[in-house]
Amino acid sequence: MTLQETIAAIGPLDKKAEELCMEHWDALAKPLRSLGKFETCLAQIAGIQRNPKIDIEKKGLIVMCADNGVVVEGVTQTGQEVTAQVAENFAEEKKATTTILCRKAGADIFPIDIGVYRDTKIRNCKIAYGTKNLYKEPAMTREEAIRALETGINLAAEKKEEGYKLLAVGEMGIGNTTTSSAVASVLMHRPVEEMTGRGAGLSSSGLARKIEVIQHAIELHQPDPEDAIDVLAKVGGLDIAGMAGVFLGGAACRIPVVIDGFIAGVAALVAQRICPACGDYMIASHISQEPATKQVLAELGKEAFINADMHLGEGSGAVMLFPFLDMAAEVYFNMATFQENDIENYVPLD
Repeated sequence: MTLQETIAAIGPLDKKAEELCMEHWDALAKPLRSLGKFETCLAQIAGIQRNPKIDIEKKGLIVMCADNGVVVEGVTQTGQEVTAQVAENFAEEKKATTTILCRKAGADIFPIDIGVYRDTKIRNCKIAYGTKNLYKEPAMTREEAIRALETGINLAAEKKEEGYKLLAVGEMGIGNTTTSSAVASVLMHRPVEEMTGRGAGLSSSGLARKIEVIQHAIELHQPDPEDAIDVLAKVGGLDIAGMAGVFLGGAACRIPVVIDGFIAGVAALVAQRICPACGDYMIASHISQEPATKQVLAELGKEAFINADMHLGEGSGAVMLFPFLDMAAEVYFNMATFQENDIENYVPLD
């Protein structure tokens, strides 16, 4: 699907299916709304799938891997060679954290080379061999940004055809907290220093340099905050663009997509700015230690389930949410109702 076809295909959730899901929750023999956000999340999924008999059995994680030319400016502790190394580890059973988590959660993992600086052993959907150095020139062209968005869109559509009912996104790309902070700063009209954290562990001088680089890039390229694709192209990354495409494609295919941490949250924000309706199809998993995470989720109107001081990325927090949702679904489908227990229903009290 093209970007425009995708946007045209995204409609509202099925409110009737949501209501029927909540009615079933309220009929279960437990205090009303006592599973909190898990109940409303399953109702959201019912609205997405247009069916109160939700199905989240087949789950997948799409990990977008890409390099960022800005690393030459000293904004990270490591070089871009680490991106390729970790990306290839996703293809081996016990070499990456998220691979281990996916196996335990019963989810499949799909690492995607959308822009690693060299050829890799994972699936090749490469738009370019990394982005340009945004400190000196736009990270990518608008055409490259749209191609990356459409790559994510079509991956979501592919997983729909393969029977996946719940997706999550993750990323691997040295330097991508720099690009994420730049995009968030522009889209949210917030100071760069407020949106920028230490990433994988920068020193105070390293953080100061990172902020300086982002501020310079924004001043140099003047990305238009009313045009998310322009922002993405000028100061973003191919991994962010690919994840944004998965959010858009998931919405068009009526598949819920789980947001990971800060970087995935920024990708979700890009998608939501391109098509506001797609925000209803997103689920927030956790609050990462990057300082702007809470603000990004608030901008999206999302509340995360997990607050565990994580900052690994790679889709790790999103995958950790999968077992929680499975447990909630188990209660939803298998717990006896008040009527079956011959107990008078709870009723809402003032």
